[in-house]
Amino acid sequence: MTNRKRGGIPALLAGLRLVTETPITRPLIKKLAEEIGNDERKATVALEALRLIAEPDTNSCLIARFYSKMLSLLFKVVVFCFHGKEEEVVEAIKDPAVRRGLALVLEGLALYGVTVPQKLPAPFLIVWNFTNICNLKCKHCYQKASLPLPTELPLEEKLNTIEQLDQAGVAAVAFSGGEPTIHPHFLTVLKAASDAGMYTALATNGLALADLSFAEKLKKLGLRYVEVSIDSADPDKHDQFRGVKGVWEKAIRGLRNAVELGFSTAMATTVTRLNLDEIDDILDLAEEIGVQRVVFFNFIPVGRGKDMIKLDLTPEEREEILKKIYLENHKRDLEIYSTAPQFARISCILSSGREIAPTHFYVKGDTVISSLAEYIGGCGAGRIYAALQPNGDVTPCVFIPSVIVGNITKRSFSSIWGESEVFKALRDRDRLRGSCGTCPYKYVCGGCRARALAYTGDILGSDPGCILNITKLRANTVLKPLAIG
Repeated sequence: MTNRKRGGIPALLAGLRLVTETPITRPLIKKLAEEIGNDERKATVALEALRLIAEPDTNSCLIARFYSKMLSLLFKVVVFCFHGKEEEVVEAIKDPAVRRGLALVLEGLALYGVTVPQKLPAPFLIVWNFTNICNLKCKHCYQKASLPLPTELPLEEKLNTIEQLDQAGVAAVAFSGGEPTIHPHFLTVLKAASDAGMYTALATNGLALADLSFAEKLKKLGLRYVEVSIDSADPDKHDQFRGVKGVWEKAIRGLRNAVELGFSTAMATTVTRLNLDEIDDILDLAEEIGVQRVVFFNFIPVGRGKDMIKLDLTPEEREEILKKIYLENHKRDLEIYSTAPQFARISCILSSGREIAPTHFYVKGDTVISSLAEYIGGCGAGRIYAALQPNGDVTPCVFIPSVIVGNITKRSFSSIWGESEVFKALRDRDRLRGSCGTCPYKYVCGGCRARALAYTGDILGSDPGCILNITKLRANTVLKPLAIG
C-alpha cells in the first residue's frame, strides 16, 4: 500500500466497506439505521451521531452520544490505515450535506451489508424537474419543455416535497426543468431545501444568471452548485441548437458570474454528431471561463430527442470520445466527466486498472479508491439517484419519464423508494439481460438504463450505445415499446 496521502472522505469510504463486514463491527453498526428523535426533527442514529462529531457540545440522547464516540474512533483508525487526511474528514463532517451523504452510506451498510453496487435507504441525489416552463426550445429536450403543465405542484406541495426528501435522508437536490430559475416558486423552495441541510444544485440554461444580482441572490439562499448547458463553443451553433438567437452570450455570462461568485461550477454538453468535433474547443472555453468541471452528457432519444435520433453517436464514436476524455483528464486542469457509464470501463482499461470513473466522477491513479467503483459505480438510476417530475411523479431518471413508480402526493417518497419493484430491479445488476447481463464490467458500468429502454423497450436490456454490444444499435433503429421486469 502506498504511503502517499489521499483524500480523507475517499479513504474513509474505502475503509468502511472493509471494516463493517468484520465480526466485531457488523453487530454494532446495525443500530445506525434506526430512527431517533432530536429537538428539531426525526433523524437516524447515524445522522445524529455524525452531527455530534461535528458539534460535540450540543444536546442529544445517550445512544447517539455512544455512536458518535464509536464512529469517531472508527473513522480515525480507517483513515489512518488507508493513508487519508484526517483533517479533511473532520472539516467535511461539519457540512450538513456531507453528513447526510455519509449517513446514507452507514445506514446502507447497516441495513444491507456490503452489496455490489451498494444499496442505500434513500438516494444521494434527487433531480427535480421543477417545472415544464422554459424560455428556450432545445432540440434534444427530454422534457419537451415549453409551457407550464396544468398538473404542476402548487407551492404548498413543493414545500411538502422538500419535507419528504428531508425525512427520507436525501443528501442533495438538483433543480432542473424546464428552466427552474424563471418559476416564481423557485427561490422559496431552494431556501427550504438549503435550510434542511441538503446540498442544492441548479441545472440551467444560464440566462437568468447573466443578471449578477440574481446570481448573488441564489448564493445567499444557499445554492451551492451551478451547471450551465453549453452545446457548442460556436455561438451560432449553440443558438441554433437551443432554438433562440443570442442566448450563447447570456449563458456564458451567467457561467462567468457563477465562477466569480464562488459557486461550484460545471459546463454541461450533450455530445451528438453536431458537436462531436468540438471537444477540444469546448474544453478550451471551459478553462478560459474558469469552471471546475465539464460534464459530457450521453444523448438519450426521449422527448424532443426522438426527432434527432440520427444525430446520436455510433458505438465507435462514443468509444473514441470516452477515450479522449480519459486522456484530457491527464492534460488539463479540469475535472472532465461523462454520464455514459462506459467511461468506467474505458478508464479502467486504459490505466490497467489503476484508475476508474465511478458514477460520474473520476479517480486518478489510486487503486484503493478505484476499488470503490463496484461499490458506487455505474448507472445510478433508481439506485443512488431518482427523478421528480413537475406533478410529483417519481421516475428512475430524468431520461426515463415513461416509467412512473409513484407520486409523492399519494405516497411518501420513502415508501416509493423502498418498495418500487422497478427500483429493486435496477439495484440488482444480476438481473440485467443481454450483453450487459454477461459483461465483466457490469458492476462498474451496467450500461445506461435510459438508452436501453429508449432503444430496446427493456429497462434491463442491453445498452446499444456500447461498443461491446454494437449489433443492438444497428438492429434497433426505431424506438420500441416499454418493457419492464
